[in-house]
Amino acid sequence: MAELNTGDGEGGKGGKIRSKKANAKVDLTAMVDLAFLLITFFMLTTTLSKPQSMSLGLPDKDPNKDNIDMKVDENRTMTILLGADNKLVYYVGLLATPIGGPKDLNFGKDGIRKELISRQKSVLEYSAAKGKPKNGLIVIIKPSKKSNYKNLIDILDEMAIVGIGDFGNYAIVPEFSPEEQKLLEGKQE
Repeated sequence: MAELNTGDGEGGKGGKIRSKKANAKVDLTAMVDLAFLLITFFMLTTTLSKPQSMSLGLPDKDPNKDNIDMKVDENRTMTILLGADNKLVYYVGLLATPIGGPKDLNFGKDGIRKELISRQKSVLEYSAAKGKPKNGLIVIIKPSKKSNYKNLIDILDEMAIVGIGDFGNYAIVPEFSPEEQKLLEGKQE
């Protein structure tokens, strides 16, 4: 409330009468209610982001099923060996007679991704030239016991980025031949 001070004329102050101003008070109850209503509304109407995961096909565990061996063209297969300290070695075809020889590469767009894209393109062009259906690249990923989990995930991400699963296939194989172990350790003959 506003209050008026009335002076009685004494005290040497002129005859001016001043009023005291009361502090303004704002009632925030309505604003807090509105804020809680809006928060509740947005919590109930928004969809939370779904976790992204990669689909992974696992082999059938039925031992009675017959395994059918398929003959695959050598230039369609690429084997990637994962070693310790982010080491990555690949070869195309069979290790005894590799096409282009085994090579060390780095992870990323200028390393393995570039090689996967060029190899996938050449395999698809070869299939189209022969009049065969689009048979893409088959990649065999072999992580060693010394490789880390991050490298395996990086390679699986590269498969998804390049689209190997769309036209070709990839598989994770934990077994190493002695020649592959020597190749990975750098003791190539």
